[in-house]
Amino acid sequence: MLNLNAKLFPTIKAIRDPRCGVPDIIRNRTSNGTMGTVHSHNYGIFHLVAGYSFFPGYPKWTRYQLTHNFLPGVQLFGVQELSPMIARAFQKWAAVSPFRFQQVAQGSRDDISIGFYRYDHGDGYPFDGPLGNVIAHAFALEDGRFHYDADENWSFNPAANQMDLESVAVHEIGHNLGLDHSWDQNAVMYPTIQLGTTKTNLGQEDINGLRALYSY
Repeated sequence: MLNLNAKLFPTIKAIRDPRCGVPDIIRNRTSNGTMGTVHSHNYGIFHLVAGYSFFPGYPKWTRYQLTHNFLPGVQLFGVQELSPMIARAFQKWAAVSPFRFQQVAQGSRDDISIGFYRYDHGDGYPFDGPLGNVIAHAFALEDGRFHYDADENWSFNPAANQMDLESVAVHEIGHNLGLDHSWDQNAVMYPTIQLGTTKTNLGQEDINGLRALYSY
């Protein structure tokens, strides 16, 4: 998750845009645009390959059939509203991989849990409210949590001052599958997104990263 120290890093300009809460652990870029020193302030050594990246140790699922569900949290939208949008977001990854995703009934055991929360919500990574930079965060693999900041101005069809639910879902699901951030601005795993922007189609580096991690 993004902590206060991350704002001191050379990626400060990107932080002006709303961003994902997974930690920004790329320390700098070289003058020709390639990656320079690679370091994590809370995860250890970070591995960067081409335009995609993984978490330390390359954690990945050992099965391709995964379930998802909605957590109680803050009820900004009904499950009936959210379900089609989340299904589309999962389908983006299913279309380029062996993964298959199924929504289960609320209260059932699931692999990926989705919810809306405000500020300190018990996972050790509090959100920063409507004036902050972090709009969502996700935990990789078996932890399987994916949280939206409920104080953001969310929409299924964003106006210029709103954040797109589906675009952020596609990004956070990438983290749930084991991908860290990409520094290819065309990738959905790029760590920032602007208000009013829709970005739901996977970039080639997103696809390459998942294929490299799972060797399919």
